[in-house]
Amino acid sequence: MAKKNGKAGGNGKRQAAGATPAIVALEKAGAAFTVHAYEHDPATPSYGEEAAQALGVAPGRVFKTLVAEVDGALTVAVVPVSGSLDLKALATAVGGKRAAMADPAAAERTTGYVRGGISPLGQRKRLPTALDASARAHPTICVSAGRRGLEVELAPDDLAALTGAVVAAIARP
Repeated sequence: MAKKNGKAGGNGKRQAAGATPAIVALEKAGAAFTVHAYEHDPATPSYGEEAAQALGVAPGRVFKTLVAEVDGALTVAVVPVSGSLDLKALATAVGGKRAAMADPAAAERTTGYVRGGISPLGQRKRLPTALDASARAHPTICVSAGRRGLEVELAPDDLAALTGAVVAAIARP
């Protein structure tokens, strides 16, 4: 159930049927990535842990995308599903003073994705992004591909480059 995708060829106008904006962004950038699909259970209490279990990947390699508000501005935080976001560390990482979790409706409206399927890639409005430094301990990590039950695996440095993310210790175990 995985689709391997290397660099996009041709004029980039041919997209896979049902491709999410995140996948389209990866293809347009010519990034190397793998798409992993799994059957999502709507009753699951944790989307990230469900993804890790379904893919057979250690929870420290599966990252969740959270939207916070730093000094009044929406900001994306990408942290391992095995931990939690340190709001103070996020604020510091992006040069702010105060951070709080964003209103879920505002996060969905701004990113263009639904909660549990928010991807750091291909968002409707590009937001400042911070990636937890633990990502660099792995050759690849998995993040949401923009839909519940769909993950994309890519190199952490590629994710940071494509999102303009600052890489910093923003997660707590």
